Amino acid sequence: MIKKLKDHSRAIGLGLTIALAVFVIALGMPFFADPARHLFLFDVGVDSLGALVCAALFFGCMKQSGEGTKTFRALIVFVSACFAINEAMCYTLQVPEQRTLCFVLCLFIKLIDLVMIYCFYKYIERTLSFQGKLAKWTGKILPILLAFQSAVLVSNAFYPVTFYIDATGMYQTTAFALLEDIYLFAASALTAVLIIRSRNRRSQKAAALSFILFPLIEYIATGGQFGNAGQYGTVLLSLIIMYCIIFNEKNRELLSTQSDLSIAAKIQADALPPAAPEFENHPEICLRGSMNTAKEVGGDFYDYFPIDEDRICLLIADVSGKGTPAALFMMTAKTMIKDYALTRSSTAEIFTIVNARLCENNEEGMFATAWIGILDTRTMTLQYTNAGHNYPVILRRGKPCELLEPVHGLFLAGLEFTEYGEDEIVLAPGDRLFLYTDGVTEAHDRTNGLYGTERLLKVLENTKASPGEQVLQSVLAGIDDFAGGAPQFDDITMAVLSIREQER
Repeated sequence: MIKKLKDHSRAIGLGLTIALAVFVIALGMPFFADPARHLFLFDVGVDSLGALVCAALFFGCMKQSGEGTKTFRALIVFVSACFAINEAMCYTLQVPEQRTLCFVLCLFIKLIDLVMIYCFYKYIERTLSFQGKLAKWTGKILPILLAFQSAVLVSNAFYPVTFYIDATGMYQTTAFALLEDIYLFAASALTAVLIIRSRNRRSQKAAALSFILFPLIEYIATGGQFGNAGQYGTVLLSLIIMYCIIFNEKNRELLSTQSDLSIAAKIQADALPPAAPEFENHPEICLRGSMNTAKEVGGDFYDYFPIDEDRICLLIADVSGKGTPAALFMMTAKTMIKDYALTRSSTAEIFTIVNARLCENNEEGMFATAWIGILDTRTMTLQYTNAGHNYPVILRRGKPCELLEPVHGLFLAGLEFTEYGEDEIVLAPGDRLFLYTDGVTEAHDRTNGLYGTERLLKVLENTKASPGEQVLQSVLAGIDDFAGGAPQFDDITMAVLSIREQER
């Protein structure tokens, strides 16, 4: 039930905001029809316009995501609630018998003012990334001021400290009421000007704090005077300006980040071997590979390259995590493995050395599952080592698919002193080896079901006679059909080694 509410929170918030706007308009209609109530038409007009703007603004930000958006939506709901309660209070002021209700509404709207201020602060804090002494002191002072003001407001229920409802049902304030109105307008205008003219984060933070802290100080100094509905109009104006300015800046930053990620993705793609390499001296060897990342850059990688005239190395790996950190670790691991593969003859020795190197200064705790094989084309002997990786699939001519199951040690960068083992198999013409990462077997559908090994083996059985490129395409097509439009959860990386039959 809670999960469903979270999933529909945006729609619920929009519905509540629209309902409040309709409530304000419906409750304000008698003020236009009854000349005796024309004294409150200014408040009614501001409330009605503000409630409608709140509903429109909430609808406009429903598809937004990122820092501060949830808080901003909550803030809009509270602002629209203020309009609604203010309207209800204006209505009850006309009915002396509703003194208690009028007092409750008045107290409630003042408390919501404080919630608005707190939500506004949290929005600014997350969006502008408050740090340092400014964030530290603001985080300490703000709750104290809010708690003190709340206590002052609640005390009115026992003694008229800051406001009261007289015998005729009218709201009464002290001489400081005008000061509060002037101050709220000035603080809101100052906030808007500073935000518009700001060119750096310091100016934006100063603008935000001028709107948050100064009204709080004024609240305490004047005893939390109510003022008229115009204050909410200026508050809403400041919110709209802040929202537009900050998200415009965020969009510029996002575009810059996306440009950097595009360059990183291009560098990563260029680091992969050719999708269809040709070995001039070994036409019987066919290698094909593909990588589809879940994000702009990924943590998977594959590689194949000649060590000398007679030996070819092939490897595949899956780094923990996703995105840029995984991609950086991937590049480091890939470079190390290739360097040692060119100077060592044993796959076990290669992984033992690379593992020790990756464990050095690995404070983030990154690791990678990996599989490496060295094919001697003179004897077609494949020496291989599996470091906690998915079992490759071996397809021998005339036999069903099998998993190449031996695991020779923990994943790379796990334990510094891990010693890896190795095994050998002999490949014959017509044989095929399929390598893959867990993004294949752990692909999700819309019900969170897994693609699984059985589906993979079935596709590989049906494509035994197909070229390597078609095998990769068939597996990807099978995953897409299974996912049924569900977003890709993990990188999908595959490589196929085929031993061609020689023409007679």
